[in-house]
Amino acid sequence: MKLQDELPVDHQLGAVYRWGAAFCGVVLLIFGSLGFADALSPFTTDGNTVAGLSSNGALSLISVLVGAALIAGGVIGGNFASGLNMVVGTLFLLSGFVHIFILDRPANILGFGMSNVIFSFVMGLVILTFGMYGRVSSKLSHDNPYWQRRHPREAAQESLARRRQPTPVGTLPAGGTRTALDGRTGTPGRQSTD
Repeated sequence: MKLQDELPVDHQLGAVYRWGAAFCGVVLLIFGSLGFADALSPFTTDGNTVAGLSSNGALSLISVLVGAALIAGGVIGGNFASGLNMVVGTLFLLSGFVHIFILDRPANILGFGMSNVIFSFVMGLVILTFGMYGRVSSKLSHDNPYWQRRHPREAAQESLARRRQPTPVGTLPAGGTRTALDGRTGTPGRQSTD
C-alpha cells in the first residue's frame, strides 16, 4: 500500500496536513531566526535564551532547517505533509526524551534546558497530531479514504449498496430540470410564469 494512493487530491484532510505543517514550520523558523539574530555561538551551553528557550547556533540552524522542511511539506500537501508531520513529530518526542537524560552533561551540545524539553514534547505532540489526524483511529468514518483503503471489501460493498438504492420519487439530481406534461421545462421548486 502506497501512502500517496490513499488520500484523494481534493480531500478535506489534505488542508489539515498542509496548514498544520505550515503553522509548525513557521513557529520553528521564527525561533531559529531569532537565534541567528542574536548571533549565538554554535555550541555554547551557557544558557543564552531566545523566546524563553535556551538556544545556541546549532539549535537555531536545526530549527530553521526543520521549519523550512515543514513549510515545504505544507506547500506540497496531501499524504506527503501528513507523513512528514508524523516523522518530525516523532523526532521531536524522541529529542525530548533524550535531552531529559543529558540536560546537565557535556553531551548536551544543543544547550537544551528544561523549558526546551517541555517545548519539544508539546511541539512534537502538536505536529504528530496534525500528521495523524483522520488517519489513525479505531473509529474512522466509512467515507474516510484511509478506512476505505484498509477495508477495500467492505468499502466496495457499501459503495455498491449506495448505488443500488432507488432514488426517492420527486427528487432530481442537482441542477436537473423538470419537464411538465405540456413540454415546459423549469428548475424544480419554481413556478413557471407563462
